[in-house]
Amino acid sequence: MPVLPIAIDVMSGDRQPREYIAGVLMALAEQRDLHVLLAGQSAPIEAALEALPAPLRERIAIVPAAEVVGMSEHPREAVRHKKDSSMRVAVELVKSGRAAACVSAGNTGALTAISHFVLKTLPGVERAAIISAIPAVHGHTHMLDLGANIKATPEQLRQFATMGAIIARDVYGVVGPRIGLLNIGEEDIKGHEVVQAAHGLLLASGLNYLGFVEGDDIFSGDVDVVVTDGFTGNVALKTMEGAAALIASRLREEFHATWRSRLAGLAARGVLSRVAARLDPRRYNGACMVGLTGIVVKSHGGADGMAFSRAVLTAARAARHGLTAQIAQALAGPQSTGSPTP
Repeated sequence: MPVLPIAIDVMSGDRQPREYIAGVLMALAEQRDLHVLLAGQSAPIEAALEALPAPLRERIAIVPAAEVVGMSEHPREAVRHKKDSSMRVAVELVKSGRAAACVSAGNTGALTAISHFVLKTLPGVERAAIISAIPAVHGHTHMLDLGANIKATPEQLRQFATMGAIIARDVYGVVGPRIGLLNIGEEDIKGHEVVQAAHGLLLASGLNYLGFVEGDDIFSGDVDVVVTDGFTGNVALKTMEGAAALIASRLREEFHATWRSRLAGLAARGVLSRVAARLDPRRYNGACMVGLTGIVVKSHGGADGMAFSRAVLTAARAARHGLTAQIAQALAGPQSTGSPTP
């Protein structure tokens, strides 16, 4: 089912615009009914598109934006003084109804602030949260918040759980999503007062809440949604990425250490390639900022073309499933119980 174009901020992030545009082109090649609006400075965008065949070029439009939000720029300054930034323009395209969703690899704090300022949160939602799929034994675990909010109140954690359950169910097809609250132990007596209070709210929420989970449960397959505050979630996410990079580096070293290990590496190449592909963090790039009146997807700032294409496709999937409407409907329905059932 065709959707409105996806607005793409191709200027923000750690990479050059050409890298993000390469990712956009990969997404367009994968989904033939997808159209995009590229927000940014016209000259570098036009240069990256000049050799495209006409049928592909017709699915791309450029929306000029003169400014760029820096990766270290303070969110407040980005909101006040960068009104013609590519990030702001991309979010405004969603607000105006010209785009079904937007994607940016830029400054997380600035994107969160601009999205809250321009789009606002849905009724009943105090703060938007960033959610993404993380590889696990059973396929994926959906984790939020991954960095939008350094702190979260017990009620906000309950809302995160509700929204996470909706995404797992309606976007990824998980039946009866099992929810866990991240803590330093599974026992009811563990944790500070915020997680203790959130635990009580979740037990009474009507959600399929299993209780406290620990860090290793993110990968165990015992839960489908893991809920935490943005500080803890972002630290956990970056730790996962670092651990994956360390393991890959050590394997390469060991398989090149001697001629016997090189032979072993050749024999195991097929298995290693399949494992690497399944755990490749680029395949899981693209985190939805849920709870807003429009769809915003945050890409990793250092994403290459392949990773950025995943973020674009995540935005398209969320738009096709009517993510915002699903969350609004659930929160407007049996809100007192927190149940995601429409």
